[in-house]
Amino acid sequence: MDSNLKAYQNYLLKERNYSSLTIKAYLGDVVAFSQYLINQHDEVFIETVNYSLIRSWIVFLVENNNSNVSVNRKISSLKSYYKFLLKIKAINHNPLLKHKSLKTAKKIQIPFSEKELNEVFNFNNFETDFEGVRNKLIIELFYTTGMRRAELITLNENNVDFSNKTIKVFGKRSKERIIPLLDCTLELLKLYLSKKNQVNLNEEKGLLILSKKGNKISESFVYRLINNYFSTVSQKVKKSPHVLRHSFATHLLNNGADLNSVKELLGHSSLSSTQIYTHSSLSELQKIYSKAHPRSKK
Repeated sequence: MDSNLKAYQNYLLKERNYSSLTIKAYLGDVVAFSQYLINQHDEVFIETVNYSLIRSWIVFLVENNNSNVSVNRKISSLKSYYKFLLKIKAINHNPLLKHKSLKTAKKIQIPFSEKELNEVFNFNNFETDFEGVRNKLIIELFYTTGMRRAELITLNENNVDFSNKTIKVFGKRSKERIIPLLDCTLELLKLYLSKKNQVNLNEEKGLLILSKKGNKISESFVYRLINNYFSTVSQKVKKSPHVLRHSFATHLLNNGADLNSVKELLGHSSLSSTQIYTHSSLSELQKIYSKAHPRSKK
């Protein structure tokens, strides 16, 4: 790794507070572009290229069946790197300054229905041992707090405040937010901690959610868990932790929560990020509209 890339890595870690996975993705994209320059254009120094070479990489990526979303992400990583090079005065012009992202189709994610959620919680889907209670708690936390998968995995026991009925979550860029907890979630947390103490796990760094061996759970484990439980009640193609987060936001909006409150609960920095969840509540809004508007009775 050359000195500029190493300095960029430290910048992302120490100044931007990016996660190790995000840093790995950013660096990987920059390295991939560097390799392309070497293989296709005999260019060694990424710092000296112009936009036409970057454009040729975009064409290369598209021709090799990369989606527009994937290409945009790679170019975003490259743009971030060039901004850093400008910051440290390694270059005097960002070749991506006027670049416009490729158009992408907006994917509408369908949330789980309240009926599907109730079926998962109400039927005897969960064993009463440590693992069964833990699995139920994972689903409960996703649906009643809207937290992200990475946020759940890194929760510590001391993040839970039983007296104030809240949980502290560290989101993107280590941004902290406090989320209220429902009484049913608090009761399940107490039961889980009791089961956890009974099995005498060799706990890892005070983490709240652990594997049966006392280790930190993985993102893939959480994905499989959600997919397995919801496969019994839902025919939806995608059954993931993010769909549960989506369901949390949609059901709140359907039941009268205002957009700004949902934004705060989700940990979004702007309302535009939260507005992607509003489309799912339109059907509910249409029902209310058709019943309430005087013209609907004519």
